[in-house]
This record gives sequence, structure tokens and C-alpha cells, in this order.
Amino acid sequence: MEDGLIPYMGTVNSGSDVEAFEHNLDQILVKVNELEKRVNEVEQIYHDQSKKQPSTSKGSTLGKDERQVNNLMKLQQDNCSREAAAAKRMQQLISQFGDIVRQITQHKWARPFMQPVDAKALGLHDYHKVIEKPMDFSTIKKQMEAADGTAYKNVREICADVRLVFKNAMKYNDEKSDIHVMAKTLLRKFEEKWLHLYPEVTKEEKRLEQEEAEAQLDMQLAKEAANARMAREISSELYEVDMHLEDLRAMVISKCRRISTDEKRKIAAALDKLPVEDVDKALEIVAQYDPSFQSKGDLVDLDLDAQSEPVLWKLKIFVKGALEVQGKSSAVVDVDSNHDRSYNNNGGNNNNSNKKRKKEICNAIAKTAKKRSLKPSS
Repeated sequence: MEDGLIPYMGTVNSGSDVEAFEHNLDQILVKVNELEKRVNEVEQIYHDQSKKQPSTSKGSTLGKDERQVNNLMKLQQDNCSREAAAAKRMQQLISQFGDIVRQITQHKWARPFMQPVDAKALGLHDYHKVIEKPMDFSTIKKQMEAADGTAYKNVREICADVRLVFKNAMKYNDEKSDIHVMAKTLLRKFEEKWLHLYPEVTKEEKRLEQEEAEAQLDMQLAKEAANARMAREISSELYEVDMHLEDLRAMVISKCRRISTDEKRKIAAALDKLPVEDVDKALEIVAQYDPSFQSKGDLVDLDLDAQSEPVLWKLKIFVKGALEVQGKSSAVVDVDSNHDRSYNNNGGNNNNSNKKRKKEICNAIAKTAKKRSLKPSS
């Protein structure tokens, strides 16, 4: 929102007018605070999304809009359904893999690998130093059937443990030992059977990867759409607040006295004292109220007598503030004073820095082709 509230500069008709103005202002401040919180919320969402990939976790800070919540909830429900279907397909593959495991464990040489190695009973004192992760088929079977959440999540996890059973035996036992030969033989048979199931497993893995990527993208797009919608709503509400403030400014100005001819001249003199960037801002104020006004170019003709009271008051306030920022004393050009100070004593006196301006605004008497002209009241 542009500049602050216009200060009291004239006579207000009654105390009720002041109360109405203060009430409206309080309402606007409350609204602005609410909008600031919502803006911070949107900024935080984008900040969080820039730090990590969008997730499909439940719960969203966008719950203020029912449509947004419904869209996100639908996506989450779709994701749950997709994950359930994927889990069911994987369970079918695990069941097929279980058939392979049963075929291997039914082999006549499988007995040494069915139970955990009792290193102490067998006198294998260095077994746990050589073998980092012992594995056997009873442990595999137990984890395949676990119902406490520790069960295998996919076929590759089981496959890795089956291989570990045989590789542990081959690692610890000499190549010519019976256990080593038995383990090597069973591992070869397992790999042959695994090759038949492998294409289905890889196909399912690719499908799952693609579905997860699509689900993440859908969730991200949904969140971005919700954020964009929220941003548009906030922008619209900010515009309404701006319009309300403009109405309040107009109401205050309507209660103020009219700008006098002498004040117009002093506004023109004040404009002549400002640097070009401030002059441009002053001309933009006029252009806001008059779209046909050409505020650009080396020659700009500004007739203060043709301007409305709101424009004149805004110009008066602006030039006063600009001069204060410059550190100039109001004694140079006092735009608030109703006492006589000769315009001619100040309007034509430009210092050296003003002479160096590429653009300059002055009164109609002093205008040239290289200057911006300002037409003060006669």
C-alpha cells in the first residue's frame, strides 16, 4: 500500500466524522494484520518446498480453503489406494519367491543351512569375527511371516538374505570342504530359479517408481495451485484494502479546506527545489489521477490550476516531506505557511547542483525547451 494516512490539515465538521474515520482505520489495520499472516504462511510454504522434495504426508497448512483441502485429501486417498495396490502386487511376488525358497530348502543338502550356526557348540570360536551377519533359512522364514511390521518389504530383501546364507558358508569354510561345496551348489540352483522371477520383479519396481514420481508431481502441482490461489485471493484483498484507504483519503480531503492560489505557487516553488527523481515522483502522483497526463519526457507542462483538490493536497504533502528528507528548512519554501513569502524571491534561484540536472521543473515564466515547465497560478 502506498503512502501513509493523510494528516489532519483542515477543519473536520464533527466528532462523529473523526470517530468514523478512526473506526474504519482500525478495521483496515486488523485486515492488514490478517493479510500479513497469510502472506507469511504462503512464503513459509514456498520456503519449505524449496528445501525438500514435496511429500505426500497428511496435513496441510492450506486448510483455510475447503476446495484446497478436498483436492489434497483426494490426492492423499489416491496415493493410499495406489500404495495398497502396489503392496498387494509385491506380496504376490514375495509369495512366488517363497516357492523358490521352499524348493531350495527341500534339497537334500539344505539341512546345514536351516538353523542358525551354533558356533559355541561346534567350537567355532572365530565364527562371529569372520561372519559379520549370520543368516539361515529359519530366520528368513520367520521374517517372511512376521506380522509385527518387521516383515520383508520386497523380494530383493529376501533374495539378499538367501544369498547371504550360502555366501557366509562359503566364506567361513574351505573351498574343498563339504559345506562349501554344498553352499556353492545350492547358490547356483537358487540363482537359476531367481532368473525366472527377476523380470517380473524389475517390471514391478519400475512401475512402482513411476507411480511414486507421478504421485509426487501431482501433489506438488496441487500444492502450488493452492498456493497460487491463496496468493491471488490475498492480492485481491490487498487491492480492496487499498481502495478502502483511497476512499478514506478522499473523505479526509473532502473535509479539508481548498488549496489557495498562494499555496499553489509555493508548491510550484517547492517542486523547483527538488531533485529530478523527486520531481518524477510528484508527476506520477498527478498521472495516477489523470491517465492522459504525460509525466515523461524533457518537457512536461503541469497546470496546477487544472488539478483536483486530492492531487493538490497530495502534492503539498509530498513536496513538504521531500524537502524535509533533503534537510532543507521550511524557511526556504514553507508550503504549509499561509503568510506572505514572495514566490519571486525563491522561484528563480537555483543553486549549482540544480543547474546540473538533466531534467528540471520550473514555473511557466522560466520554462525552456530543455526544462520541464510548471504552470503556477497567476
